[in-house]
Amino acid sequence: MTATDTNPDQLEGAPLIKSSSTGHPLYDNVVEACRTVYDPEIPVNIYDLGLVYTITINDEGDVEVLMTLTAPGCPVAGEMPGWLAEAIEPLPGVKTVNVQITWDPPWGMEMMSDEARLELGFM
Repeated sequence: MTATDTNPDQLEGAPLIKSSSTGHPLYDNVVEACRTVYDPEIPVNIYDLGLVYTITINDEGDVEVLMTLTAPGCPVAGEMPGWLAEAIEPLPGVKTVNVQITWDPPWGMEMMSDEARLELGFM
C-alpha cells in the first residue's frame, strides 16, 4: 500500500507526517513544554511517548501541533490538546497555539523515544 492509497492528495512516497520547524528559535522551548504534559495512564511525557507528530511555528509565533493519542478510546482525548496548548501558550514569543489530533498514522510503541522505553521497562 502506498501513501496515495490512504490519501489521494498525498504525493507518492511523501511522508504521512509533515516536518517540524526544527530550525525555528522557539522549537526547543516548545518541545520542552510538550515534555511537561503526561498521559495520566502512562508515567512518561507525551513527547517521549511519540504522541507529538509535528510542531510547526511560523515567523509570527503561531504554533501548530499535530498529535495523536495511544488509542482512540483514550479517556482524556478531549482534554489532552488543551493541556498541551496550556503548556505552550505561556512561552515568550508564542502568539497562538493550535493543537490538532490525528489518527493517521496510528500510534505504535515503536514511536517512543529510547528514554520512554527505558522508563517503561522495554529496554
